[in-house]
Amino acid sequence: MSNFSEEERERIRSQLVQEGRELFARFGFERTRVRDVTDAVGIGTSTFYQFFDSKTDLYVEVLCAEQESLAETLTEALSDAGSPREEVRILLETMFQEVRSNRLISRLIIGDELRVVQEELSVAERESAVSDIDEKMLEVIERWTENPEFRYDDPQIAHSLLRSVVFATRVQEFEPEAVLGVEYEKIEGNLIETLVDGLFTGS
Repeated sequence: MSNFSEEERERIRSQLVQEGRELFARFGFERTRVRDVTDAVGIGTSTFYQFFDSKTDLYVEVLCAEQESLAETLTEALSDAGSPREEVRILLETMFQEVRSNRLISRLIIGDELRVVQEELSVAERESAVSDIDEKMLEVIERWTENPEFRYDDPQIAHSLLRSVVFATRVQEFEPEAVLGVEYEKIEGNLIETLVDGLFTGS
C-alpha cells in the first residue's frame, strides 16, 4: 500500500473527482471504467481503492458536487428576482439551461443512471446523493405557497410539476427543429411563459 502525504492524498483525490467528472459526463456511469479514471490521473487501479471503495462512490461524490454547484447557481440567480412570479421564471430558465448544457445534471434529473447507482447505496447515501436540488426547490416553493395568488397550497405538487416540466428538454432528442417547425428556444420560452401565468391566479 502506497504511502502518500496528506497533501498528495488531497491532490490525487481531487484529480480523481475531476477526471471522473469529465469521463462520466462524456461516457456515462456504465461505460466509464475505474481504469479509465486512473489512467487519466496517472495512478494504478489498486491505488484508486485507497481513495474510493468503488466506482459508485466516486460517481456519488461527483454528483453531489454537481448538485451543490447547481444549488448555488439557483441561489445566486434567484437573488435577483423581485417577485414570486419572477422567481418561478428564473428557476425554470436556470433549470432548463443547466439540463441542456450539463450532461451530468441532465442524467441526474431526467436520466436513469442515478437509479442504477442507487441500488448499490445505503439509504443514507441515497438521501445525501439526491437531496440538494430537491431541498433547494422545495425551500423556494414553500415560500411561493404562502402567496395568495399562487395556485397550489401543497409544495410537493408544485415541486413535482416543475420537475416534470424539465423533461421537455428531451424534445430536442426526438423532434429536431426541422420536424418541430420552430426553434427549440422559442418553444421553451413560450412554455415557461405559459407555466408562470398558469401558476398564479388572476394572470
